[in-house]
Amino acid sequence: MRQLLLATRNAHKTREFAEILGDEFHVSDLLEAQNIPEIKETGRTFAENAIAKAVDLSRAVVNLVVGEDSGLEVDALGGAPGIRSARYAGENATARDNIDKLLRALARTDPDRMRRSARFRCVLALACGGKLLGTFEGLIGGIIVDPPRGENGFGYDPLFAPDGFDKTFAELPAKVKNRISHRAQAIRALRARLPALPRGDQGLAGGGGGPGG
Repeated sequence: MRQLLLATRNAHKTREFAEILGDEFHVSDLLEAQNIPEIKETGRTFAENAIAKAVDLSRAVVNLVVGEDSGLEVDALGGAPGIRSARYAGENATARDNIDKLLRALARTDPDRMRRSARFRCVLALACGGKLLGTFEGLIGGIIVDPPRGENGFGYDPLFAPDGFDKTFAELPAKVKNRISHRAQAIRALRARLPALPRGDQGLAGGGGGPGG
């Protein structure tokens, strides 16, 4: 079983990775790892953030590391919230806080609800031993709905109806979202790259204790 360490503390994202990659991979994240400092997102693009996460963390571990950055881009808001998606309403914002702020901003910019095109974008970076091995991107277009609908998913999923569907990500079954989403596209591209890589050792470098599970 191939070991992958995700540079995230978002359990929802980890679950999506595990479901999409399948039983050939053991996916762990920073919720399971020990003595791993917070990695700051200071990049100006999704790619910069994903690469920084992967490369920085891979200097501390000998696992293959995947950095991920993703977000929602709304055309009427000039591409916002973009790389600020998780922190759109503040550093400690909840998903509901972010959704409410986005709808307020969109109502001011687009009172007639005519320009609600948007897209989810995801960039993955794969690294090992401080070296970047590749980046992988996925994108899916759609529209913003108001009010939010659905109980599945996370983040902005209740607001986003992907092209070709009249349901939001939060209304669609997980198996459908995991087939069409921005993250699914990027993960499939990543998976296609993995067989060409050496397996190497697993665990934390220096014997400092590795990811559990």
